[in-house]
Amino acid sequence: FFIHATQTGVGIVGLPRIVYLAAKHDAWISVFLGGLLSAFVLAMMVIMLNKYDSADLYGIQVDVFGKWLGNALNVFYMMYMSISFFVVLMNYIEIVQVWIFPELPTWQIALALILLTIYAVNGGIRIIVGVAFMSVLGTLWMVFILLVPMQYSDPKNLLPLLNTDMKHIINGVYKTSLSLMGFELLMFLYPYVKDKKKLFMYSQIGNLYTTILFTAVTMVCITFFAENGLARTIWPVLSMFKIVRLPNLERFEFIAVSFWMLVILPNMCSYLWAASKGFSRIINWKQKKGIWIIGILVWGGSFFIKARYQMNELTDFVAHLGFLTAFCYPVLLSTLVLVKKWFQRRKKSSAEAS
Repeated sequence: FFIHATQTGVGIVGLPRIVYLAAKHDAWISVFLGGLLSAFVLAMMVIMLNKYDSADLYGIQVDVFGKWLGNALNVFYMMYMSISFFVVLMNYIEIVQVWIFPELPTWQIALALILLTIYAVNGGIRIIVGVAFMSVLGTLWMVFILLVPMQYSDPKNLLPLLNTDMKHIINGVYKTSLSLMGFELLMFLYPYVKDKKKLFMYSQIGNLYTTILFTAVTMVCITFFAENGLARTIWPVLSMFKIVRLPNLERFEFIAVSFWMLVILPNMCSYLWAASKGFSRIINWKQKKGIWIIGILVWGGSFFIKARYQMNELTDFVAHLGFLTAFCYPVLLSTLVLVKKWFQRRKKSSAEAS
C-alpha cells in the first residue's frame, strides 16, 4: 500500500499525454517498461537494505561515504524531497484552480493542504502508512470508471504495434520516471518494517499494481482520444471523466478532482516525513521542528509561482533530478554497499583463518 500510494499522484493525470508525445501510440509499452525498470531498482534497494539490520538511507550514506560526504548527500536528499513535496502540492493546486475554483488564491489552498499534511506527519509513521492504506482503498472505485470511456474507445489506435523506433520508446520510459517516483521512500521506511523478510515480495506487488494501472490508463487514453487529441489534452485522465454521467450529477470530474486529494495526500505526507527526519538525524533537532520549517518554506514558495510555465519548468527540473535520485543513484549505492560488504566478509574470513 505504501509503495503504490507514493508512486500514484498527480503524475498519472498527465502521464498518457507526456509519454504519447515521446513514443506515440506505443506509449503504453514505454509505461510498462518503466514499471519493469522501477521493479529492478526496487529490488536493488531491498537487497541493499537487507545488508543492514535497521538502517535508513541517512545512515547508509554515512556508513558508505563517511561522516562529511555522507551528511552532505543527506542534506541533498532532504532538499530533493522538500522540492518534490512542493511540486506535488503545486501541481494539484493547479488542477483544482483550473477545474473547480479558478478564483481561489493559491496560498489559501496551499495553507489548507500543508496544515493537513503537517497534522498527519506529526502523528508518526503509523499514521502516514494508514493514510496510504486509506488512499488506496478510498480511490479504488475510480479505477472502474475507466470502463465508461472504454465503451467509446477504438482499439485500432494501438496499431501497428512497435511501429515507433526504440529511441523514442526509451525516451518514453524516461518520461514515465516522474510518475513512478516515490518508491525510493522505502529506503526511509525500512527501519519501521516489522517483517523484513517479506519486504521484497510486497514491495514488488505494490509496484506491479502501479505498473498495471498506469499501463491500462495509458492504453485507454490512446484508444479513446483521436490521433492528435491526446497530444493537445493537458490532463487526459480528467478529460475522460467529463463523459461520465450520474443521476443528479453532470460534472463528475468535480468529484474526481476532489477525491484526487486522497491520492496526493500520501505523497505529500511521505515526502515531508522523510525530509523532516533529516533534521533529527543530521543536526540533532526535533523532527517536529523540521516539519514546521519545511511546511512554512513550502507555503512561502507558493507565492512565487505566478504562471503555468514556471510550474512546468520546475516540474521538469524535478523530473530530471528524480530520475537520478530515484532510479540511477540507488543502483549505484546498492552496488557500493554490496562491494563493501563483500570486502568486509573477505577480510573477516582472512582474519579468522590466520
